Amino acid sequence: MKQISNDSRLNPTHISLYFALFYIWNYNRFPKDFFINREEVMSQSKIGSKSTYHRCVKELSHWKYIVYSPSHNPFKGSRVKLFQFGTSEKLGMDLDYPKNGQASVSNININKHNINFIKLEAIAKEKLILDFFKKENYPELEAEKFFNHYQGIGWKVGGKSKIVDWKATAKSWMLKAEEMKFSSRSKPKRTNNSSYDLPLDHFQDNLHVNQNKRYDEPL
Repeated sequence: MKQISNDSRLNPTHISLYFALFYIWNYNRFPKDFFINREEVMSQSKIGSKSTYHRCVKELSHWKYIVYSPSHNPFKGSRVKLFQFGTSEKLGMDLDYPKNGQASVSNININKHNINFIKLEAIAKEKLILDFFKKENYPELEAEKFFNHYQGIGWKVGGKSKIVDWKATAKSWMLKAEEMKFSSRSKPKRTNNSSYDLPLDHFQDNLHVNQNKRYDEPL
């Protein structure tokens, strides 16, 4: 954004924090305001210090990049509003929401099921899937296979109906992958001496002999 690149007050931590908040805002389909959990935002923005986090979020609010209404209750989330920057150089609009509202932490989980996953951009989808597979201790390669498969068929089950719960679909994918691994390990290998193999003369003409046989001799 031009506004951010031209602002010399901002350092990389401010920018990382802002884009973490923007990601949550986008993830919730751009509501007027939303609620955040400090641990989640710190994880998204890669900020390890609580003091740094609080300093940067307050400065972003003071500089009119966001409106931040902190919650001092550990069981409730802080309210945040991001401005919609237009083509003008003004720093945002519509500041008149009540600043004393709070929401429980259960309402700020950015992974909640009512997010319209289908409408997310491909990059956002892929990141969510990679994070989910990592959380489930599954390899990144399997996550990429899952993403590429369903991205290619428009996020539909059986190529027909839209996926309702992508996490449930991902877990089914994981179970099938495990089944395939188990099946490939338990299947007996074919060797020359294995009873699993076809008999050596299965395709052979057993009536044909290479030597001349005398039929006038008794058996």
